Amino acid sequence: MRIAKEVNKVIFGIPVWLIYLTGFVPTSILFHGAYYDRLGPDPLKVIEHELGEYALIFLIVVLSFHPLKKFLGINLIRLRRSFGLLAFWYATLHLLTYLVLDQQLMLDHIIRDLTKRPYIIVGALAFLILIPLALTSNSWSVRRLGLNTWRSVHAFVYLAAFLAAMHYLMLVKSWPLEPLIYMLVIILLIGVRWISKKVFNSN
Repeated sequence: MRIAKEVNKVIFGIPVWLIYLTGFVPTSILFHGAYYDRLGPDPLKVIEHELGEYALIFLIVVLSFHPLKKFLGINLIRLRRSFGLLAFWYATLHLLTYLVLDQQLMLDHIIRDLTKRPYIIVGALAFLILIPLALTSNSWSVRRLGLNTWRSVHAFVYLAAFLAAMHYLMLVKSWPLEPLIYMLVIILLIGVRWISKKVFNSN
């Protein structure tokens, strides 16, 4: 516990703006590589994939805050909003890359793509869930909704993360290790949350 207290002191001293600044670094590197043509023969695919993967990673980071506090005493809750908004930021860029750069906002192409590739629908559902979570990630919404209702709404982040991982898993043509690891980690985090909630409520 002493180590956890020291870690929490360090965490408490981290300014939120630094989280955002660090979180935007991958975007800068990615678009810098695109500008200088360093992303290979299909830069659009690389950008779209990387943005989506970073969104998934940030979602996993957000889900990890609960078990870290519950079992290790490491409190990252004050940073949850910034990491959650970073996840939404990357998910938005991922979607915009698909709609604007890939499909060029051609509605008929997008509809045809939806019918041929069901993983896009799964990804869109994950994004739709993230929208109200991002819009209510502020103190005013907590006061307006009430803490219990606000927590119930934001519990849907688990569903969004699961759908995002499923989107990634359905996207790949084979079964590579990376998307499987993401899915297993999210299932584990959901399971830990469910078990700890059951134990807590039973006590």
